[in-house]
Amino acid sequence: MAGGKIKKEKAKHTSAPYQGGITFHKSKGQHILKNPLLVDTIVQKAGIKSTDVILEIGPGTGNLTKKLLEAGKMVIAVELDSRMVLELQRRFQGTPYSNRLKVIQGDVLKTDLPYFDICVANIPYQISSPLTFKLLFHQPAFRCAIIMFQKEFAMRLVAQPGDKFYCRLSVNTQLYARVSHLLKVGKNNFRPPPKVDSSVVRIEPRKPRPQVNSKEWDGFIRICFIRKNKTLGSIFRLKHVLSLLEKNYKTLQALQSSQNGSLGNTDMGMDISSLGDSKEDQIMEMDDRSDDEMEAEDGDDDGDAEGEVSEFKDKVLGVLKEGQFEEKRASKLSQQEFLYLLSLFNKAGLHFS
Repeated sequence: MAGGKIKKEKAKHTSAPYQGGITFHKSKGQHILKNPLLVDTIVQKAGIKSTDVILEIGPGTGNLTKKLLEAGKMVIAVELDSRMVLELQRRFQGTPYSNRLKVIQGDVLKTDLPYFDICVANIPYQISSPLTFKLLFHQPAFRCAIIMFQKEFAMRLVAQPGDKFYCRLSVNTQLYARVSHLLKVGKNNFRPPPKVDSSVVRIEPRKPRPQVNSKEWDGFIRICFIRKNKTLGSIFRLKHVLSLLEKNYKTLQALQSSQNGSLGNTDMGMDISSLGDSKEDQIMEMDDRSDDEMEAEDGDDDGDAEGEVSEFKDKVLGVLKEGQFEEKRASKLSQQEFLYLLSLFNKAGLHFS
């Protein structure tokens, strides 16, 4: 404008500079470990063997990568940011490590992961849940994963029955793996520092894998944790729960009838994945939404079928009574108790997918 100066609005910065010239973007979950003692501790707790192929997710500028290369046979680093890929290549070019580092540029959630023995990762926290289950369903199974998570997410992963953080995520994860908390990590150990503290968790896939249909299991656990502190008797009286179970029951009866009983009697290992989504969708569904969110979804359907005494309702409640689960709560149930209750439902012809 004539006779005046145009004032430029200051942009809101969501990034932080790196002394090497690379800018880190907080919005993309880029928080680089800067504490060398912490890096050493993580590598030590990983228990890496000299023969191990190591998967690193989100290597950033390579601070952890270097220590992993020193400890193992080979490092496969998956990195989405092309700037970080170039930095990794520049950092290790011409060093003894260059032929033992393979960099894959891409989204780890969309990448077909190669064989690896152990996974060590400081990941963007927004992919915590889908990445955890992608790893748990990876074949062949790896020995263990050492992953940096947001502290609250980590507490959910390792929570036990009766704990404050015990939820669907705890139960789903611990079905497929042994999970343990290794160490707490303060926000000042990163550049730029995140808004929350972090924790390092060890995940060891169970071998052999549990013989349970993942779609069926997830549907069952979702219902149990609609309101984790309510009794299972009250949850399985809800109209929409009974409606879902009855629909599945009639569908399976019709299928069994049309196939002349070729499906036979089913148990909790029954493979009815053809009636649901793909394996990839099943993994993505096992999220970590809070119980408050689950209750909000259930809020419009809070009435029960108390006045609609039906044969089907009696069948459902009969299963709870048989296993003495009617007065129990999901927040207090162990893994074995959930598996037992699911087997009782399946034995009665009741399914959740």
